[in-house]
Amino acid sequence: MKAALAPRLAVLGAALLFSTGGAAIKGTALTAFQVAGARSAVAAVALWLLLPGARRGYGRDLLPAALAYAGTLVCFVVATKLTTAAAAIFLQSTAPVWVLVLSPLLLGEPMRGRDLPYVLAAGIGLGLVFLGSRQAAATAPDPALGNVVALASGLFFALLMITLRRLARAGAGSDRSLQATVLGNVLACLVCLPFALPVAAVAPRDGLSILYLGVVQIGLAYWLFNRGLRDLPAIEVSLLVLIEPVLNPLWTWLLHGERPSALAIAGGAVMLAALATRTLLEKPAAPASPAPD
Repeated sequence: MKAALAPRLAVLGAALLFSTGGAAIKGTALTAFQVAGARSAVAAVALWLLLPGARRGYGRDLLPAALAYAGTLVCFVVATKLTTAAAAIFLQSTAPVWVLVLSPLLLGEPMRGRDLPYVLAAGIGLGLVFLGSRQAAATAPDPALGNVVALASGLFFALLMITLRRLARAGAGSDRSLQATVLGNVLACLVCLPFALPVAAVAPRDGLSILYLGVVQIGLAYWLFNRGLRDLPAIEVSLLVLIEPVLNPLWTWLLHGERPSALAIAGGAVMLAALATRTLLEKPAAPASPAPD
């Protein structure tokens, strides 16, 4: 019993840490590109030190996956700075829908009839999130733009899943998501650098937030995720990590007083319920994908 509990607690712990990203990002006075670039720089070093598997298995064939992950990271931070944390994480959760839409073109996998209800439900949830996230606030100064960027984050994460699947098909390795995560963080830092300069004096609180985001929210979280992933079925991992989009808005509300609208919450609930239902029905045998942010 204890042996079965340990990996579940590891994945739940990882999801809990991942869920704190929105509140930590909103708690800094730094710009979105400064946060994204610095967080990724710290995270790349932390992952390299914490996970021995992150130190090998690199090649040019990994570049598309790393670029997709870099896009996911940067877009999520930018979206979180512009719109509510709830909208940012809910809209990023549209990634599986993008996978279904793009797989016929990029993987040659046709969309099945049984996938259509899921796509429809996710579309309804998406519309509710957009309708419920239009009001600007102190912690969400430009929700319209932020919602679009959050949707782009979901698209980039879908491209990450697709490119990793193509790598596995090509025989380059059964799972290179860890390497894509490290290289993606390096690329995210490089992409953000021109937009992050110049940097004024960094307050101690902002410096601590960056260290937390890089070392704990990404580094330690991926270490826990990797430990749990080895001993759990992909379907169980996929369901356990659904607590991330549930808790993300909660921490932001408790720490910053940001309350998502009822429509946004309803939309997120519809999308997450559709995702959980499809996961249960699909029963995937493949390894679970890395967490997006």
